[in-house]
Amino acid sequence: MFDQARINALPAQDAPAAKGPGVLDGIRVIDFTHFVAGPLATMTLADFGADVIKVEAPGKGDDFRYYPPADPELPAQGAPYLWTNRNKRSIGLDMKSPQGLEVAKALIADADVLVENFSTGVMERFGLDYETCRQINPRLVYCSVSAYGRSGPYADRLGFDPIAQAESGFISMNGYADRQGVRTGSAIMDISTAMCATNAILLALMARQRDGLGQFLEVALFDTAILMTGFAAMQHLTTGYEPKRNGNTSPDTCPSGVFQCQDMPFYINCGNDGIFVRLFEQVLDRPDIAHDPVLSKRANRLEQRDFLFKIMEEEFGKHPWSHWQPKLRAAGVPSGQVRTLAQALASDEARSRGLVNRIEHPVKGWIPNIATPLRLNRTPAKASVAAPAVGADTDAILHEVLGFDAERIQALRDAGAFGAVAPATA
Repeated sequence: MFDQARINALPAQDAPAAKGPGVLDGIRVIDFTHFVAGPLATMTLADFGADVIKVEAPGKGDDFRYYPPADPELPAQGAPYLWTNRNKRSIGLDMKSPQGLEVAKALIADADVLVENFSTGVMERFGLDYETCRQINPRLVYCSVSAYGRSGPYADRLGFDPIAQAESGFISMNGYADRQGVRTGSAIMDISTAMCATNAILLALMARQRDGLGQFLEVALFDTAILMTGFAAMQHLTTGYEPKRNGNTSPDTCPSGVFQCQDMPFYINCGNDGIFVRLFEQVLDRPDIAHDPVLSKRANRLEQRDFLFKIMEEEFGKHPWSHWQPKLRAAGVPSGQVRTLAQALASDEARSRGLVNRIEHPVKGWIPNIATPLRLNRTPAKASVAAPAVGADTDAILHEVLGFDAERIQALRDAGAFGAVAPATA
């Protein structure tokens, strides 16, 4: 059950700063995606004006609709689904029926982009593989999101975010040295794959502006996960170094890590020698440490981590965060509280950026919303519209996009294009 009182207390979303068409107005996206990586990519396109038509199985829809928490008044609209599907329209199509497939092909014929993240082979079985779609629409940008790519010996493998974290080496790098590595709580491989897919789609649209042709794009979860291991991959390839689990400390900079003041934990990151000097001279009043000829050099500090941490822990424990935060900020030392998610969402930083708000919903009145992090001052994101119910826009899409009249829509419905027809009641 959604906590409606909590939701209603959130600020309403601000209107877009600029009026006029969105940067992607006129771009139509046929969205065959589900779960996170695909839907988050298409939602970004929708945020900036693209008409994203989400094609779903009638009745059931995207499996991600059923991830908790759910509300009895919103069948198949759990909070995670609402997070990845705003600003879209939904059409319910039975892709196993000839009539449903006919509608899908009609949508593809006039589309700019198609995005799918089914298991390998599913689109081929529907007769909607890239080569077939290219014959229908040569201008189509066709983006395929998969676990291990659509070709090669691993194309058949299924994969989810934690599997990509495990197999890429990412898990082995995170956690503490005396225990097994840990995955991140957030689905960061899905999220980063979505960002890569969005970038690839936009690049392909730019290429199409030059030559008028679409193309096939591939973005794989495993590929993105390798990227997300960061510069550690290059460190290994150049030296053979195998990253160790360092908990909250950094293997490359010192002192960096979590420290405890009187009332809360906080993180400090001394990314260079200048920050180290300012930390010990201006914040901790230890100019002797700040200008020590050995400790003032980054490489030497890595060998003296325990010594430096002991001094810092003793000093920070003498005062609360309200004492240290302004001193750290004034000295230009990157630092921040170790917050819970609830604290982060309610923080002054989140409020000042307008990151958390509420948007209208036809059933609940209001639902929460996390604003896009992309800020364009001349062509900003459009006002957010709540994610749709399964097939909520079927008739409107058929009429407005394909030009079908009521008689043809009813004929398709009778033929089962939009799912099984309910038997007539006595």
